[in-house]
Amino acid sequence: MPWDMNDYPSSLKNLDTAVRKKAIEIGNAMLDEGYNEGRAIPIATEQAKEWYNNASQEEINNLKSKSDQDIQERDEEDRQYENRPELLEKGEHVVSHEDGWAVQAEDAIKPSEVFDVKDEAIKRAKEIAENKGTQAIIHRQDGTIQDQVAYSDRDN
Repeated sequence: MPWDMNDYPSSLKNLDTAVRKKAIEIGNAMLDEGYNEGRAIPIATEQAKEWYNNASQEEINNLKSKSDQDIQERDEEDRQYENRPELLEKGEHVVSHEDGWAVQAEDAIKPSEVFDVKDEAIKRAKEIAENKGTQAIIHRQDGTIQDQVAYSDRDN
């Protein structure tokens, strides 16, 4: 269950409102990525404090004004890459999953999305790879590589 401003770890209770909201946001993203709660809490707290020390007053005010729902509705893809920016340079893989076909960045802890139909997963992996300027790697059911599609970095 994701944390919010009414239900969060007790270790966050004495933090400034903005720091607490940021820690909740970071912690929820880490839990989504598969971190256990005991590990996510101190990391999220430390990162939130660091963010607060480096944030402008406008950024702090913007976060304070966000509702819990605004924070939770952030795009899944953005959350995955915010806490693991190294994944932005990694290819997107389409792999067999117990619930169908998964789209997962190379080295990611868990998939960003799972689809019933492989073609839908391929389409999504290609969209993400194109946006990141990386590649989409499509695997067969047995794990071998079926196809690779490279997208050049659009900034070059």
